[in-house]
Amino acid sequence: MTKKQKKSLQQILIALALVILLKLLLRVLPALPTPVELLLYLIPYLVVGKDVLRKAIKGVKNRQPFDECFLMAVATVGAFALGDYVEGCAVILFYQIGELFQSVAVGKSRQSISSLMDIRPDYANVEGEDGKLEQVDPDDVEVGTVIVVQPGERVPIDGVIVEGTSALNTAALTGESLPRDVQTGDEVISGCVNMTGLLKVRTTKEFGESTVSKILDLVENSSMKKARAENFITRFARVYTPAVCYGALALAFLPPIVLLLMGQPARFGDWIYRALTFLVISCPCALVISIPLSFFGGIGGASACGILVKGSTYLEELARTGIVVFDKTGTLTQGTFKVTGVHPADGITDEQLVEAAALAESWSKHPISLSIKAAYGKEIDTSRVTDVEELGGHGVTAKVDGKPVAAGNARLMERLGLSAPAVSETGTVVHVAIDGRYAGCLLIADVVKPHSAEAIRALKAAGVRKTVMLTGDAEPVAKAVSAQLGLDEYHAGLLPGDKVDQIETLIAAKKSKENLAFVGDGINDAPVLSRADVGIAMGALGSDAAIEAADVVLMDDDPAKIALAMRIARRTLRIVYENIVFALAVKFACLLLGAIGMASMWTAIFADVGVMVIAVLNATRALYTKDLVKKSHP
Repeated sequence: MTKKQKKSLQQILIALALVILLKLLLRVLPALPTPVELLLYLIPYLVVGKDVLRKAIKGVKNRQPFDECFLMAVATVGAFALGDYVEGCAVILFYQIGELFQSVAVGKSRQSISSLMDIRPDYANVEGEDGKLEQVDPDDVEVGTVIVVQPGERVPIDGVIVEGTSALNTAALTGESLPRDVQTGDEVISGCVNMTGLLKVRTTKEFGESTVSKILDLVENSSMKKARAENFITRFARVYTPAVCYGALALAFLPPIVLLLMGQPARFGDWIYRALTFLVISCPCALVISIPLSFFGGIGGASACGILVKGSTYLEELARTGIVVFDKTGTLTQGTFKVTGVHPADGITDEQLVEAAALAESWSKHPISLSIKAAYGKEIDTSRVTDVEELGGHGVTAKVDGKPVAAGNARLMERLGLSAPAVSETGTVVHVAIDGRYAGCLLIADVVKPHSAEAIRALKAAGVRKTVMLTGDAEPVAKAVSAQLGLDEYHAGLLPGDKVDQIETLIAAKKSKENLAFVGDGINDAPVLSRADVGIAMGALGSDAAIEAADVVLMDDDPAKIALAMRIARRTLRIVYENIVFALAVKFACLLLGAIGMASMWTAIFADVGVMVIAVLNATRALYTKDLVKKSHP
């Protein structure tokens, strides 16, 4: 509990004890004069209610009187004026209990993303000329500065490792508990915790542009973009509160006047009591508090899973998603080439074929060359390679250990007068010739992510009607990936502008009140991310474009998080609607009972504080996502 919450609890306990004590004393003591009894009950009332009175008076001065404090002040002061001292104290007492409960609930919601907020670094270690480390403000570190990150410290600024190896804990960013191994040459992002070795990192961004700053800014500003349900409640409260105040005023005076005109007793006291009860019942606390709290809880629960939602409006849109469109490279596939097949000719082993190709490609920086060298997996002795020639659109020729080696496409083999067999498997084929003889071929492909197929199944289980893939790759590659993952539809050979056209076509054909979400890597897909109803950035660690263009950012490259994000959004929206229906149903029922004199001030207390407590308890369910995590990994 905070100091303010503890103080509020103390005031509630003191006021409650005084009311009970006064009630007991007045039973055994002789009847006291009314002014004395009033003064005695004013003590506990002011102990717990002075803040409410002060806020009500301030609201009247600012010409904004119609809020819950004004309703409580009028109702309780009115109860005292009618001589119902215990009920007046009880109303303000239970109101403050509800406010305390709500404050604690909001605090608990904020704690759910406190681990994310803790990623803000306090300092960066810069090595001085004497070799000693100096702690400086991250804002003062210039791009290109080498900083030192010791074991147990957070990486303060994005950069590239220039010395050292370690394991990084990325849980605060991605929700993933498995450490990430890094070494010299790897990029690191701010917010990760260095777990083992000492790292020296050359910064590539200023602190204000680093991942940690962008994430913190995103989460802190998420409440600025309100969902339709929140805007409805705001508009509703603006009309509802003045309406019930005027309604209570009419209830207090119109019926007695009518009774007087009819020649019957007016009973002003009874009708004023009903009006005060009406005011207490009408307080919209349950709606005004629980709805934003539900969305805040949903955003907090999602962020704890490594899913950053830029505002409750996007959480609401995500809940209504029926079509999910994917980019292929970097989203459903790893976006890096890998040798997926080795097919040597007779008399050649797998090892000989891969070694010859890797040595021939040793000087090339092409992604296909890099994948072949990665498959070789050994230190390449470049002294064995001479006469390297890169032939644009064909491949590479070189001499390896004095023997001519060629690695490239079928056109290169034809150029050398060799016959290359057709390959039925999907991917890029690299044919290899050694000393004038055809030696075999390597199959290079962009590998599907391990969880992609699982993610598509999870989306179907979550109620997604259609899954579509858009890619610039050739038809055979797109068809193979689509079949492997079980997608409903795919479109191949697309340029960035073509992807926007496809999104427009899909949006035009979607069902009413159904949203379309586009999932991309956020680097090349900014136009499509912006055009979709919901833009989701995949694999966004360190990607500025993703964080800027997308509405939802997944802080790792696990596509299964999409289904989890949708389940969190749908549960949050369900909780919001439950609270709206429950609160309004109870309120209107009790208002009717209060107007006809069948509800007392104690009923009013339940209708106000009781409904608020139940609604807030229900809202806090949005924070818990463990069961949803299990459902999203079928």
